Amino acid sequence: MTGEAPNRSTAAAPPETLDDLRALMVAIARGEAPISLGAKARTALGRIIELRGSPVLLSITALAEELGVNPSTLTRLAHSLGYSGFPAFQQVLLSASMSPPGEFYSRQAQAALAAGSSSHARAVQLCRENQANIDRFVEQFDVAAFDKAVALITEAPHVAVYGIRQFHAMASFLVYGLRMIRSDVSLLDANSLGIAEGLAVLSPGDCFISVSCAPYSTQVVEVAAAAREIGLSTVALTDSASSPLVDTSQAAILVSHGSSFLSNSFGAFIVAAECLINACAASHPDQARAALRERDRMIQRMGVEL
Repeated sequence: MTGEAPNRSTAAAPPETLDDLRALMVAIARGEAPISLGAKARTALGRIIELRGSPVLLSITALAEELGVNPSTLTRLAHSLGYSGFPAFQQVLLSASMSPPGEFYSRQAQAALAAGSSSHARAVQLCRENQANIDRFVEQFDVAAFDKAVALITEAPHVAVYGIRQFHAMASFLVYGLRMIRSDVSLLDANSLGIAEGLAVLSPGDCFISVSCAPYSTQVVEVAAAAREIGLSTVALTDSASSPLVDTSQAAILVSHGSSFLSNSFGAFIVAAECLINACAASHPDQARAALRERDRMIQRMGVEL
């Protein structure tokens, strides 16, 4: 793990809050900060931020064990971020409540599971975990990043959304919702006609939305980078400030997804997408109302609904 020391003559004061720390990490990922971190250090920092409220933050030894690194590595990371040492870094990490969002739900789920692994108990656990993820999304809501994402989407002549494997469904949902209020939204490579061909028909100023979470799909990361290189406005719907999609995004919406689901849980991602769709509609209310009225008329004309 690397932990390069910052240039003290140009580095700003170290972050004072967890939100400030998360914002710094995003800036580091985009090369906009006066300091830099190696890939492994960024990954470790991302994991530390997501441990908000965890008891392992109380001890450098426990935290190092959780991350699979040496305690000295955490000290070097703290210095790289501009802190005098790990205790100063730790103070910021502990400034947030030691009760993780949704802790009540976790206790309830544990109580239910203690009585046996019934289908009801497993359902309760998973539902509570999704509620906790939504709580985290609300508590960590980055207004500036969210509003910038809305502006990039609503001001773009065309919008393309891309996600593969499980997140193909997530991308499709986002396309469906945005197309309720505007017509020029598409799913990249929807008919397997080619990713390169799909990007080629977009122009600088159009918007590209990437969707993925850990473990990130290499293809999505590479396509997002290509989209930024050709001048598209880029928005990422992802899970952490250490996500590689943050690097090439102009606005990143971060959503927690930890749960006992056998794959990546995206219940909170769906809620975040709904928030984004509603915000885009609210930014141009007259246009959204007109589009929804026309949609209703067509549905009625075609007899789509009973």
